[in-house]
Amino acid sequence: MTIEEIVEKATTILAEEFEVEESEITPEASLKETLGLDSLDLVDVVVLVEQHFGVTLKGQDFVGIKTFNDFYELLNRKING
Repeated sequence: MTIEEIVEKATTILAEEFEVEESEITPEASLKETLGLDSLDLVDVVVLVEQHFGVTLKGQDFVGIKTFNDFYELLNRKING
Protein backbone atom coordinates (compact mmCIF):
# COMPACT_ATOMS: atom_id res chain seq x y z
CA MET A 1 0.00 0.00 0.00
CA THR A 2 1.45 3.39 -0.94
CA ILE A 3 1.69 6.29 1.49
CA GLU A 4 -0.85 8.15 -0.65
CA GLU A 5 -3.34 5.28 -0.30
CA ILE A 6 -2.72 5.14 3.46
CA VAL A 7 -3.29 8.90 3.81
CA GLU A 8 -6.48 8.83 1.76
CA LYS A 9 -7.97 5.82 3.55
CA ALA A 10 -6.96 6.93 7.05
CA THR A 11 -8.27 10.45 6.48
CA THR A 12 -11.65 9.18 5.31
CA ILE A 13 -11.97 6.71 8.20
CA LEU A 14 -10.95 9.23 10.88
CA ALA A 15 -13.19 12.00 9.51
CA GLU A 16 -16.17 9.67 9.48
CA GLU A 17 -15.53 8.11 12.90
CA PHE A 18 -14.79 11.37 14.73
CA GLU A 19 -17.28 13.49 12.77
CA VAL A 20 -14.88 16.11 11.45
CA GLU A 21 -14.56 17.54 7.95
CA GLU A 22 -11.86 15.86 5.89
CA SER A 23 -10.61 19.36 5.03
CA GLU A 24 -9.67 19.82 8.71
CA ILE A 25 -7.36 16.81 8.53
CA THR A 26 -4.13 18.16 7.11
CA PRO A 27 -0.63 16.70 7.48
CA GLU A 28 0.46 19.48 9.86
CA ALA A 29 -2.71 19.49 12.00
CA SER A 30 -2.63 18.14 15.54
CA LEU A 31 -4.09 14.64 15.63
CA LYS A 32 -5.45 14.95 19.17
CA GLU A 33 -6.79 18.50 18.88
CA THR A 34 -8.40 18.10 15.45
CA LEU A 35 -10.17 14.87 16.40
CA GLY A 36 -10.74 15.87 20.05
CA LEU A 37 -9.03 12.70 21.26
CA ASP A 38 -8.73 11.62 24.85
CA SER A 39 -7.06 8.42 26.06
CA LEU A 40 -10.21 6.34 25.46
CA ASP A 41 -10.51 7.66 21.92
CA LEU A 42 -6.99 6.40 21.21
CA VAL A 43 -8.34 2.90 21.83
CA ASP A 44 -10.91 3.58 19.09
CA VAL A 45 -8.12 4.66 16.75
CA VAL A 46 -6.23 1.42 17.48
CA VAL A 47 -9.35 -0.65 16.75
CA LEU A 48 -10.03 1.25 13.51
CA VAL A 49 -6.46 0.69 12.35
CA GLU A 50 -6.72 -3.03 13.10
CA GLN A 51 -10.06 -3.32 11.28
CA HIS A 52 -9.15 -1.31 8.19
CA PHE A 53 -5.40 -1.86 7.82
CA GLY A 54 -4.83 -5.23 9.50
CA VAL A 55 -2.00 -4.01 11.73
CA THR A 56 -1.82 -3.75 15.50
CA LEU A 57 -0.79 -0.58 17.29
CA LYS A 58 0.23 -0.35 20.92
CA GLY A 59 0.21 2.60 23.30
CA GLN A 60 3.93 3.14 22.96
CA ASP A 61 3.50 3.50 19.17
CA PHE A 62 1.77 6.82 19.83
CA VAL A 63 4.71 8.31 21.73
CA GLY A 64 5.87 11.25 19.65
CA ILE A 65 2.82 11.19 17.37
CA LYS A 66 1.63 14.78 17.26
CA THR A 67 0.41 15.48 13.71
CA PHE A 68 -1.53 13.55 11.13
CA ASN A 69 1.68 13.26 9.13
CA ASP A 70 3.32 11.53 12.13
CA PHE A 71 0.35 9.16 12.27
CA TYR A 72 0.49 8.42 8.53
CA GLU A 73 4.21 7.68 8.80
CA LEU A 74 3.52 5.32 11.71
CA LEU A 75 0.92 3.48 9.63
CA ASN A 76 3.29 3.33 6.69
CA ARG A 77 6.04 1.78 8.85
CA LYS A 78 3.61 -0.77 10.32
CA ILE A 79 2.03 -1.71 7.00
CA ASN A 80 5.07 -1.68 4.75
CA GLY A 81 7.72 -2.63 7.28
